[in-house]
Amino acid sequence: MQDYQYPLDMEWTTKEIILVVNLWQALEDSYEKGISAEKFLDAYKGFKTVVKSIGEERKLGREFEKLSGYSLYKAVQEAKTHPDKKLRMKG
Repeated sequence: MQDYQYPLDMEWTTKEIILVVNLWQALEDSYEKGISAEKFLDAYKGFKTVVKSIGEERKLGREFEKLSGYSLYKAVQEAKTHPDKKLRMKG
């Protein structure tokens, strides 16, 4: 894990923050060591209960990619394309 802060909204509840942090951690795992696509998509599903708008998702995803170099969009697309495989992103 690198030294950066996850993009979060301080107006979210503790439960919502946990769901969003779970996705950022799953995204990190997809790039750093690999994660099952199913587990990644579960974290993404939890994230979508908090971040319902695609515009906000894109904004947060771009913000995280700028900080970490890890693309939420690319990871989600890859996981959806191969849901039964291990997700191991390159970048």
